[in-house]
Amino acid sequence: MATNIGMMDGAYFVGRTEILAWINSTLHLNLSKVEEACSGAVHCQLMDAVHNGIVPMHKVNFDAKSEYEMIQNYKVLQDVFNKLKITKHIEVSKLVKGRPLDNLEFMQWMKRYCDSVNGGSMNNYNAPERREACKGGKEGNKRGAQLQSSAKGAAAPQRSQSSHTARRNDVAPSVNSASQSGKTSRPSSSGGPTTPAYDEQITELKLSVDSLEKERDFYFAKLRDIEILCQSPEIENLTVVAAIQKILYATDDNASVVAEAQAMLSAPQKEVEPLSPIAEASDEKASSETQKRKTYLNLDVDAAAMTTLSPKQRISDAPDVHCSGSPLMTY
Repeated sequence: MATNIGMMDGAYFVGRTEILAWINSTLHLNLSKVEEACSGAVHCQLMDAVHNGIVPMHKVNFDAKSEYEMIQNYKVLQDVFNKLKITKHIEVSKLVKGRPLDNLEFMQWMKRYCDSVNGGSMNNYNAPERREACKGGKEGNKRGAQLQSSAKGAAAPQRSQSSHTARRNDVAPSVNSASQSGKTSRPSSSGGPTTPAYDEQITELKLSVDSLEKERDFYFAKLRDIEILCQSPEIENLTVVAAIQKILYATDDNASVVAEAQAMLSAPQKEVEPLSPIAEASDEKASSETQKRKTYLNLDVDAAAMTTLSPKQRISDAPDVHCSGSPLMTY
């Protein structure tokens, strides 16, 4: 049973059209876009179809419009996952936004899981009947029936019109050709038949934009991690870190930036050798000898000053000797 499926699994290469056809045929719905299932109610009923009766359908809201109501549906789905010990992480914050890519990826996983349980067999499941117990389920069944009837009604006039034009072709080929050209030109000018094609192109563009945004955010986060690492005090002064920062902070797309960074790495580096204990001892000895020389020099200067002074000046400049009671100072 598939619970955790890698991103390179074939399940994530199933197209949007195939996913929509599978949902509509299984649950008797008429979804035109995958993101219409962002409320989580469709996912709950798909799990109920695979494991018949495991989902409390009275807690599921098919009429959920706000994010709060959608989150309640995903809580029901998470409870079902916990019962079945499914470890798939549900990114609720992304799914409720209705982004096409996120909803498509999760629905691809749902299809892969449903196909892996009992071979995807859901023949005995009555989806409209189970949906009537949900909030908004009856209205959803009515809308689905109306859409199916309108689709059938639209198909019938088209068939009758085609047969009528065929009969007219037998009667008046020239007149029919002129009227037929006018009829074919009018829908194209009104944009009726081309609208689904435009919708499909818009959906594909949205998917590509979402994919590019995801890729951009992923690589930006990687570059930010590298920048934070280069700012660490232990390595910020290394040459290789400076070369990396030169490339990170380059403002233009120029090949010379990479060449300059490579030149920084290939340049000879001066390494400061640590001092040995003997060198440190010799430095301390030299500093102590310098201090002794200064002391001797000061004593010589004091002695020379004393010889130039008169006896009275010597006595006046030595009050500490008088206070000490020296025998030289008697009156």
